[in-house]
Amino acid sequence: MSDVVYLDTSAVLRAVLEGGLSPVIEQSIAAARVLTTSRLSLVESSRAFLRLRLDGVGEAVIADATREAESIWSRCVIWELSVTVCDLAAQVAPLHRLRSLDALHLATWLTARRKLGEVILVTADRRLEEAAGLP
Repeated sequence: MSDVVYLDTSAVLRAVLEGGLSPVIEQSIAAARVLTTSRLSLVESSRAFLRLRLDGVGEAVIADATREAESIWSRCVIWELSVTVCDLAAQVAPLHRLRSLDALHLATWLTARRKLGEVILVTADRRLEEAAGLP
C-alpha cells in the first residue's frame, strides 16, 4: 500500500452511506501516511447529503453520514481546483466516457502523482477506475 492515498468522493460516500467503511477503504486509510482529496470532494459530499434530505432520508442518517465523511475529509490534504488541474481535466482520458467531475478528480490525482510520486487512487466509480488504468 502506498504512503499516500487519494480518496475520491464516491468511495467515502459509499462507505458512510452503506454501513461503514469497506475493508479496502478502511485498510487504505489506515495504511496511508497521507490522505489526499480534491476540494471537489467536499462540495460533492455536501451536495449528496442535501439531495438525500430532499429525498426524505431521515435526519439522523444524514447527520451520522455527514459526521463520518467530515471526519475523513478532516484528515485529508485538500488539493485545490487550480488552473493546472482544470486544464488537465479538459484533456485527460479522451477515449473514456468520463463525466466532468470525475475528470477533475482524475486530473487532481494525476497532479498529486506528478508532485508526490506514487499515490493510490481509492474510488468506487468504475468509469474513473477505468480511465485511471486501474485493474
